[in-house]
Amino acid sequence: MTDQSPAYHYSVIARALGVIDAAGPGLSLEDLARQINMSPHHFQRTFSQWVGVSPKRYQQYLALGHARHMLSAQTPVLQTALATGLSGTGRLHDMFVTWEGMSPGDYARGGAGLTIFWGWFDSPFGPALVMATERGLCGIGFAAESGIDHTFADLLSRWPKATYLEDPGQIRPLADAAFGNDPTQIHLIGAPFQIKVWEALLNIPTGHVTTYGTLAAAIGHQNASRAVGTAVGRNPIAFLIPCHRVLRKSGQLGGYHWGLPVKRAMLAWESARSEAGAEAGADAAPHAQ
Repeated sequence: MTDQSPAYHYSVIARALGVIDAAGPGLSLEDLARQINMSPHHFQRTFSQWVGVSPKRYQQYLALGHARHMLSAQTPVLQTALATGLSGTGRLHDMFVTWEGMSPGDYARGGAGLTIFWGWFDSPFGPALVMATERGLCGIGFAAESGIDHTFADLLSRWPKATYLEDPGQIRPLADAAFGNDPTQIHLIGAPFQIKVWEALLNIPTGHVTTYGTLAAAIGHQNASRAVGTAVGRNPIAFLIPCHRVLRKSGQLGGYHWGLPVKRAMLAWESARSEAGAEAGADAAPHAQ
């Protein structure tokens, strides 16, 4: 793993999260870098390569107050997206994604007769296990917190009767698209209720969040927050189907299947990149004469 790889960048960020949590918002760049055993210049450069904003600005995105602000200001986005008919295919959560689901009968057979290709790849959030069928991506798991063996066993348990073939070359284009915000195809393998929840998750744009209750209401099951939460937790295609954008009603981040530090990093990374992109667009726009 080189000091230019996404996994290296995330390993630095993950270490910094613990230091930031322990020290609070008053931590200076120099103190933070020293505790990470890096020079301030190298640490600043790593942050810029990973997310495009300064460590100080990133600390603001990690704060609970930021999550609460996002929640209060942007929860209605999900209902708006669903009301406009965005579902199934099209431009969902700023990424071109087309998907098709497995039939209930096929799902009940545990993936029997299905061939799933898999491989490990670098990602902005550490080592990622990517799985795909001939129809598209069916699984993404992150090992930075849960470990490689656990992550592999977790995804294999989703479809225990499938045939698994290690073939990174076969699925590299899909993995590159998933982490590069490019058009891609996904194959949702789950029960009908789960797929309905995952489809709704696809409508939450980058930089926005929602709650479990709002998600339940959006799919017509306003009294099923707990069942929705279970379906969110069983989402097999992490990051691409953005279950990390669902928070508790209080604004607390709640849990995350692949580790809460990964969820926090994803939300902060998306918010920071959205702002960096908006600022770049504003700078590039012609000024009024």
